[in-house]
Amino acid sequence: MSLEIFDHLNPDSLLEGLNPQQQEAVKYRGRSLLIVAGAGSGKTKVLTHRIAHLLANKEVWPSQILAITFTNKAAAEMRERVEGLVGQAGQGMWLKTFHSACLQILRREAERLGHDSNFSVYDTGDTRALLKRLLREAGAEDADIKPSQAAAIISNAKNELKDAEDFARNADRSNPRERIVAEVFQAYTAELRRNNAFDFDDLIGETVGLFQAFPELRARYQKRFRHVLVDEYQDTNHAQYALIREFTRPLPEEHAIFDDRTGEQLGPADLTVVGDSDQSIYAFRGADIRNITEFERDFPGAQTILLEQNYRSTQNILSAANAVISQNPYRPAKNLWTDSGAGEKITIFTAYDERNEAAFVVDRIKNLHAEGINYRDIAVLYRTNSLTPSLEAELKSQLMPYAVIGGLKFFERREIKDALAYLSAVSNGRDDEAVRRVINTPARGIGQKTELKIAQFARQNDLSFRQALMHAGDLQLGPKLTASVTSFGELLNELEAMTVTDGPAEVLKLALSKSGYRGELEISRDPQDEARVENLDALLGQLFEWQATNPEGTVADYLAEVTLAAAADEIEDESGSVSLMTLHTAKGLEYQVVFLIGLEQGTLPHIRAFDEPGGLQEERRLMYVGMTRARQHLYITHALQRTVFGNTSGFTTSMFLNDIPQELVDSEGQERSISQTREPTKWAGAINTPSAVRDNKDLELAVGDRLNHESFGEGSVVSVSGNPPRQTAEVRFQSGVTKRLLVKMAPITKI
Repeated sequence: MSLEIFDHLNPDSLLEGLNPQQQEAVKYRGRSLLIVAGAGSGKTKVLTHRIAHLLANKEVWPSQILAITFTNKAAAEMRERVEGLVGQAGQGMWLKTFHSACLQILRREAERLGHDSNFSVYDTGDTRALLKRLLREAGAEDADIKPSQAAAIISNAKNELKDAEDFARNADRSNPRERIVAEVFQAYTAELRRNNAFDFDDLIGETVGLFQAFPELRARYQKRFRHVLVDEYQDTNHAQYALIREFTRPLPEEHAIFDDRTGEQLGPADLTVVGDSDQSIYAFRGADIRNITEFERDFPGAQTILLEQNYRSTQNILSAANAVISQNPYRPAKNLWTDSGAGEKITIFTAYDERNEAAFVVDRIKNLHAEGINYRDIAVLYRTNSLTPSLEAELKSQLMPYAVIGGLKFFERREIKDALAYLSAVSNGRDDEAVRRVINTPARGIGQKTELKIAQFARQNDLSFRQALMHAGDLQLGPKLTASVTSFGELLNELEAMTVTDGPAEVLKLALSKSGYRGELEISRDPQDEARVENLDALLGQLFEWQATNPEGTVADYLAEVTLAAAADEIEDESGSVSLMTLHTAKGLEYQVVFLIGLEQGTLPHIRAFDEPGGLQEERRLMYVGMTRARQHLYITHALQRTVFGNTSGFTTSMFLNDIPQELVDSEGQERSISQTREPTKWAGAINTPSAVRDNKDLELAVGDRLNHESFGEGSVVSVSGNPPRQTAEVRFQSGVTKRLLVKMAPITKI
């Protein structure tokens, strides 16, 4: 191949349409370049034009370019854009994810590590299955370590480039959990080697180890790749950072590399990284923000170029986002701006509760859609999945198409299906599938063989599966298994008897508690299990609300309503679906309209952030990411109270909202939101809210006081906290429901 294939390219034409800072980033030549690309500032355009500019100037062969991204989608988009600029001449470049680039290197060099080139790569399922067996063999039952927990610990260690020996040396041998994980880590490593396999984390870690152990190999790849470009650099963890360093750090003299044409000695590859420390939100995955904030220290003489002109959002949205993120300490100064105009003010809506919040969001979406905005151009963003039940219920009731992005819809999540299966098993004694779903959930030692024996006995004796549980003594299972099966059957019988005197919410609450299901999730160290507890709390909260408005409703009634509501999932509209997603999932996306919900202390910022170093700063970056997803319209909502696990509690407004300048905001809702000087309530379209939300600013309650609530009837105060106007009261109503109310706003009258 000759460089003449680039003769048709005009380097100057690749600068057309770029602003001065973008042009500077494309043209810069030097060892190290950091492009600080604010949200919506055209970073992908700059990166692809920089690659095309190198080729158009005939400075490199396509095969000498290594561009690394985090996702296959981003890599494919980058390739498509570069080839759109240079045509087929761009073929031969390595535009890959971290893992795919390392996989290709390991396929070529595996023998150096004692592996065959046809090694297997274990995915998450393979890893957990192997760890499950190894934990069982290590006798880990008493230590209560799940395969998912062990997998997370091992993954974190590998991302810090620590192998099993490193982990074992630093493990606290007096701690049974650490000792067992250390032993299992070593056994896991041995099994991978025996099976000629790497896991996902090994792909990067082993490649780094390969370059460190064989400098001549590192020299070969440094000669191969003369330009290394990395996207989303703020999201790199230690192993990924170390990989980049291996491509770009100087070689020992004895392994010096030379230009084949000129004979001149070559230095390390030139490095270009693109990122934004204000969008570093993946610390829980091991991302280290210092990789970007300390870039100039790591690469002396590096050039830094700021891209601050935004091509996505209106100035009001950008000014609000700038105001929020500016409160983070130790961040490089950056101020996004646009020449597309001020746009509409941000709407901040104060909801009475989560149902009022959901009603506002869906009502406003309905109006926007009627004005011609497609559903696909609207997104609802939130900190945790536990905020979606009321929203999903309202979307379904309004027959509005929606899709949960990056996760399951609420009623499709495993823990929700498990919880509803308990209710189904109690409500319908012949629902064998429901009983079998939860017979060993949580684990009771009842395996598939035992389950099969019960099913066969039921068929032979014309019994339901649940009825057969009470005949465990006839199945010759052994004393321990017989007791376990019988105990499960008795639990279902107890719950069924409870349905005569108590509502569905109390039945489910006891089922989750007495079965051990909730307790097992609570003691887990897996962050996913913490989210599952939040989802179960959200389900219970919704069920208590349903029960309050359906006092005669049965378990079967509730399950039927849930099933019917699920039919709305099939609705589609030619304008697409409203997107629901967490703030983490939203990164890199943009929408014409964005709703940010749940802006309360403890939700965003999340309660955990107050106990973690740098936690509040990362939560603020999450808020910034969410705000900058919006192009034209940004709505932010928060609720005065939410029902969690059947108890209604008052919430204070997120500290982040106090940072938004008042002149950028239109306030709507139950009170004047953040500032008492803002305009009073404008929106009166809420549904499912108490008919007369009062301002009980002078009402003070004491334990023993009797009151009447518009929805829940008469009740008595069992505890109070705080003073007016922020006093909250826990009230036990005659229906048996207990609620925590914000006295100032609750629709109550003292008797």
